[in-house]
Amino acid sequence: MKNQIQNSLLLLLLLTTQLFWSQQNQNSFLIADKNEVTPIYIDPKSDELVVWAVNELANDIQEITGKKPQIVVAKKTENAKGIYIGQINENLFKDYKKSNLKGGWEKFSISNDKNNLYIVGSDVRGTVFGIFETAERLGVSPWKWWADVNNIKKEKLVLNLPDNGITESPSVQFRGIFLNDEDWGLQPWAAKTFEKETADIGPKTYEKIFQLLLRLKANTIWPAMHDSTKAFFSIKGNKEMAQKYHILLGTSHAEPMMRNNVDEWKKETMGAFNYFSNSENINKYWQDRLNEIRDSKAEAVFTLGMRGVHDSQMEGAKNAEEAKNMVEKIIVKQREMLASTFKKPITSIPQVMIPYKEVLEQYNKGMKIPEDVMLMWTDDNYGYIRRISDEKEQKRIGGGGIYYHLSYWGRPHDYLWLSTMQPGLIWSEMAKAYANGDKKMWIVNVGDIKPAEYDFEFFMDMAWDINSIKPDGINDHLKDWAAREFNDAVANDVSNVMSEYYRLAMLRKPEFMGWSQTEPTTPIKPSEFTTAEAKRRIQLYDQLVEKVNTLSPSIPNERKDAWFQLVVYPVKGAAYINHKFLYWKLSLESKDQAEKEKFQNLSKEGYQQIEKLTQYYNTEMSNGKWANMMSRTPRKLPVFDAINYDNVPKMEESKVDSTTESIAIQAKDFTASQGAKNYQWKPIEGFGYSNAAITLFPLKTSSFGTEKPSVTYTFESDKTGEYEIEVRFIPTHANNSDHQATITFDSNTGKTFKLNSYDRDAAWKANVLRNASVFTLPVKIEDTGKHTIKLEVNQTGIVIDQLAIYPKGQKKYEIPFK
Repeated sequence: MKNQIQNSLLLLLLLTTQLFWSQQNQNSFLIADKNEVTPIYIDPKSDELVVWAVNELANDIQEITGKKPQIVVAKKTENAKGIYIGQINENLFKDYKKSNLKGGWEKFSISNDKNNLYIVGSDVRGTVFGIFETAERLGVSPWKWWADVNNIKKEKLVLNLPDNGITESPSVQFRGIFLNDEDWGLQPWAAKTFEKETADIGPKTYEKIFQLLLRLKANTIWPAMHDSTKAFFSIKGNKEMAQKYHILLGTSHAEPMMRNNVDEWKKETMGAFNYFSNSENINKYWQDRLNEIRDSKAEAVFTLGMRGVHDSQMEGAKNAEEAKNMVEKIIVKQREMLASTFKKPITSIPQVMIPYKEVLEQYNKGMKIPEDVMLMWTDDNYGYIRRISDEKEQKRIGGGGIYYHLSYWGRPHDYLWLSTMQPGLIWSEMAKAYANGDKKMWIVNVGDIKPAEYDFEFFMDMAWDINSIKPDGINDHLKDWAAREFNDAVANDVSNVMSEYYRLAMLRKPEFMGWSQTEPTTPIKPSEFTTAEAKRRIQLYDQLVEKVNTLSPSIPNERKDAWFQLVVYPVKGAAYINHKFLYWKLSLESKDQAEKEKFQNLSKEGYQQIEKLTQYYNTEMSNGKWANMMSRTPRKLPVFDAINYDNVPKMEESKVDSTTESIAIQAKDFTASQGAKNYQWKPIEGFGYSNAAITLFPLKTSSFGTEKPSVTYTFESDKTGEYEIEVRFIPTHANNSDHQATITFDSNTGKTFKLNSYDRDAAWKANVLRNASVFTLPVKIEDTGKHTIKLEVNQTGIVIDQLAIYPKGQKKYEIPFK
């Protein structure tokens, strides 16, 4: 009887296994093996861009398997097994009924039906996105050219699909990038290395950029516009290249009506860029560009309004009220010009108004913007969105959008060298914006594109499918990226390295390690980290460097250059600039001459290592492909210079540097929580000093009355006396700058704090440089044992990162408690 049961169980297991593999095989499609490669069928009337993307897929398959699929022009589905690619309205797909694609915007489906693979789009871009989704699922990186993630050979290539195939369409309609601050990377690389014939960012460079955008399912470009670069429309072939790749053209907050004022407005012949005194010339300037776009039939999203020639305030306005009134009149005129030029209803022409910097002040004073014009909000240049659509704005026909920064030039300090924006911060801010209706257009300032590869892709993945990354799936996204770029074996370790790289930079970006500022530029100062913090920070970076060195032999040869670009350079660059400044600090504090010299030498070595890494990046990596792309001294700010060790700065008198009496609490470790309405506290992975800062979900904006959401923490104290409770919030913004939190100790000592800082004031500068908004409550611990801290908030959007309890007067720790 026992044997019969065992045999029955084995039979059941065998049948279950067979059924499993049968199901797996039904949902898998063989692209190629050592015996065959599946042909690709396209319609005779296929769009040229689809034909290009099909050839890209065929080339990828050939690079992986050694066999190139035959591309066959056909009018109907063949009896033989094949891959059928095209738009739903083509004859080739007249019998295709798998999904409702007709009339969709950039929608596609991928399905395995009767031993045929169908990649079908609602329109041209949708079809291309379906092709590149397929390529990525086969292991092809979108960064195959831009980061040298070369294809790895396989004997057998299989596409695995979900049971019902894939049907996707974008969460955000217009998704793209702003090429900005290109003076130190993209422009010199294009001019001196990649496109010498143009000596600038021209059509050859833009072609590669547009190909990257399509592989990342993006569709919009705001071209480079600094005075180092000629205007996009002035270089022959640029706009034609955009049309070839079906990329929509737009311009930044400072460039209305598709003009590049820095290069195209000639004061000598056109007069002042002052609409109060020179409107006739300015109108003609705008109209000429509209005529050019009309005649070329380029796709575009038009920026409305007016600021100064570059990123500056409007000329001629005496005050904000006068500027507001004039902008309203200008928008009316611009819309008349658009409707007249394109002979279309104005509501059918995509338009955007971007309340950035002083324009936000004008908007808040009641600026009237037509209902069909998109409102595009911006972050504060450091990743924290200043404003999102309120309930009234969410009902606007034009919708809302976001302009976001992964790179920035300006005060209080640039971050143009390494891309270190924490993925959890990007997720938190963009998911919040989407939840509040800002889903019409997302544009991200990527600087020179490199080295912002991962953050750029993370942003675009959210824009394409807002549900593709969950608040508890941010680490999984990083791990999946590492597996695709390198291999499965190292994916977990690489994701851990990069997560810590982003966390350490959240504490203090590499570019901020000199404790200097800019505009105006100030000299470097010794680090404000305490001695213990400095040593701990060095140790943490050393662990990352050691881990990178350990992982390097496991990276396939095809991906060695990609490994250097995507991991080695940013991680080691960040580590060595920390070495440069932190060892300098330790040398200044040391009383022992031998130790002082040792620390100085280690500091110098940090500087020298950055030189070597950058030289390798520009000269040896990828056989010199990226020469002139990486600058280790963008804008030549003092933070990048070698330290003058003979110039000994004044040091503050050293305070007690001990954590023995400190108590640290991570915000996610609350012992009780209280929601309100339908809101509950949840952590966001990869966010904050703690890597798990908490906020209220759902993310839709709401305020609370007498019953406020709260979190409660408990701690044990074995000493009495005067203490300080410090709470660290993420420095997010409320539309009305009215975030508040009440900190209560043991139900008897409490205080309500206003959390928000204001544009460019001292508190805001401090907050964005340390990525924390810090508030302190003095308390008296009269009894040893258990105590409680309760935090109450007045609205959503407030993010809590960490708490600490210090003896009164003890020096605060900037690095948190890890």
